Amino acid sequence: MSQAVSSASPQQSLAMAALLMGGVAIAGSPIFVRLSEVGPMATAFWRVALALIPLLAWSWLAKDTGADRRPERLSDYALLVLPGVFLAIDLGAWHLSLTMTSVANATLLANLAPVFVTLASWALFRSPVSRIFLAGLVTAVAGVVVLKGGPAALGGGDLIGDGIAIVAAMFYAGYILAIGQLRSRFGTNRIMIWSTASAAVCTLPMAVLAEPALLPPTGFGWAILFGLAFVSHAGGQVAITYALAFLAPAFSSLTLLVQPVVAAVLAWVLLSEPVGVMQATGGAIVLIGILIARRG
Repeated sequence: MSQAVSSASPQQSLAMAALLMGGVAIAGSPIFVRLSEVGPMATAFWRVALALIPLLAWSWLAKDTGADRRPERLSDYALLVLPGVFLAIDLGAWHLSLTMTSVANATLLANLAPVFVTLASWALFRSPVSRIFLAGLVTAVAGVVVLKGGPAALGGGDLIGDGIAIVAAMFYAGYILAIGQLRSRFGTNRIMIWSTASAAVCTLPMAVLAEPALLPPTGFGWAILFGLAFVSHAGGQVAITYALAFLAPAFSSLTLLVQPVVAAVLAWVLLSEPVGVMQATGGAIVLIGILIARRG
């Protein structure tokens, strides 16, 4: 892991910038979900289904490059589909946990993905984990706890809902790891098209079964869904997928903890939700933890 982040090559610097921009883009998704005129599961479906529009358009305009290998075997197609399956389960579990436990619990537990990415990278791929990186990881997670109101804010949640939020974190970790493995074999756009399409196929039955309506009633509702799809998914996930070709998955997932910080700022600006001293302190701790981990 230290090898992935210790040298500041131009490609890694660009990847780091893309990763941070991706985190900022995804951080806006709770705002879009809050403003959506359809239920959370239907919103999750449209998030990935509508994102196929810019992804396919870009693929058509850019054409395939020589560096992007085409899938040849059935196993290649299975690997390209796998991240979308993980993402669909993550979105479904995340939205379900929001209806069963407190928002603070669901948000905090779903942001434990870097812990699972680090453990899985070490257990499955024997990726080295330095003590400095672990210190940064612990610091950043502690910052998220403070950002969400401290340990006291975790009371009053539902045990089953908390468990489902942890499941969401585990499957998002699987998504990050699967994307990281694919980036050594396929191009960003090919991975995004296949994973996004498979996520749409998997989320559609969940939306049909869970929601009374799939279509928003107004143009504003459609605008919110297009914003979520184009900005948070097509923009954010593409940037993250690009970055994973040059940065270790464990560090990349840790850097994505900037999401709750940006989400709190956006909620303050757009929804007039207050940001107190504890939230500001937690955000600062998260950023310090990321800087520590980058040194490791």
